[in-house]
Amino acid sequence: MNRLPQFSPAVLLLAALAFTGCHTARPRTFVPRKGDEIVVAGQLFHTGTRVVTWMDPGGYDAYRTERRFSPIDESSWEKTKDVAKDVKSPARYGLRRDPLTPNETERVRGGGWDLPTLQHVIDQFVIHYDASGISKNCFKTLQDFRGLSVHFMLDLDGTIYQTLDVKERAFHATTSNTRSIGIEIAHVGAFAPGNHRLVEEWYQHDARGQTFVRIPERFGDAMIHTPNFVARPARPEPVHGAIQGSELAQYDFTPEQYAALIKLTAALCKAFPAITCDYPRGPDGKLVRQKLSDEELKNYHGVLGHFHVQTNKIDPGPAFDWDKVIGGARRELGLPAR
Repeated sequence: MNRLPQFSPAVLLLAALAFTGCHTARPRTFVPRKGDEIVVAGQLFHTGTRVVTWMDPGGYDAYRTERRFSPIDESSWEKTKDVAKDVKSPARYGLRRDPLTPNETERVRGGGWDLPTLQHVIDQFVIHYDASGISKNCFKTLQDFRGLSVHFMLDLDGTIYQTLDVKERAFHATTSNTRSIGIEIAHVGAFAPGNHRLVEEWYQHDARGQTFVRIPERFGDAMIHTPNFVARPARPEPVHGAIQGSELAQYDFTPEQYAALIKLTAALCKAFPAITCDYPRGPDGKLVRQKLSDEELKNYHGVLGHFHVQTNKIDPGPAFDWDKVIGGARRELGLPAR
């Protein structure tokens, strides 16, 4: 008669765990996201406003190497090299290295960022307008033709698209890339007064005389997340003002864009305490309207415009309401007004 082998209680316990432990630890139901989360070093942070990530249907994935809006058989990296000469690398983003130590660099270079290390690196939030009018065109320009990237895009209807985890060094603001998070707001741009061609193409008046954004038909499906959305500037007439010493005119951003940006700004300032929830101010307490000096930029920790980083940039333009965004974000955070 064959005898069964004898096992110690410890071995029997390990066997039981092997067969039952993993099974009982598995979630039995899928817990969906709420749809307002941004991704920070692999963790989810709620914003209170709609966010579509690169992992979601309808998202924009800057991790891909092919061109997003080219015919799929013509979109590979090999063919991109021959068509888009400004795209120098299959990766349109890089590694945040400064001010990491060599040991920290080795630890995170494979993607293993932890939140405290990332919080030590990021201290700026750079705001752009995309000069493309809609987020679809913005991503097409960055990904397909320029080899650039940005963490967030904000479309006309207030939908935020996240294209990369903020741990990545997106290519959007030259010397501030390593330390900053960037957002491109859908907007055709600011122009010298009297330059009406694009303004008249994008901004028209309805039967009641109200200003609205008319997306040119040549762009096809605008891929606006909200069905039948009609975009209207927060102020009906162009706003005039000087940026980098040049007089400019610009229609305002939409109320939906402002509402979403306020939520996102608050969420980023909360996730990254080194980002002061304020904009660059002069001795009079008012907005600085030109590039910060190299020393000022080096020591600046907060929200700023692209024109604060580079002399050849004017975005987000004279119409951008800094007090609305910063004041709203500070209220979200429970901070006093400035």
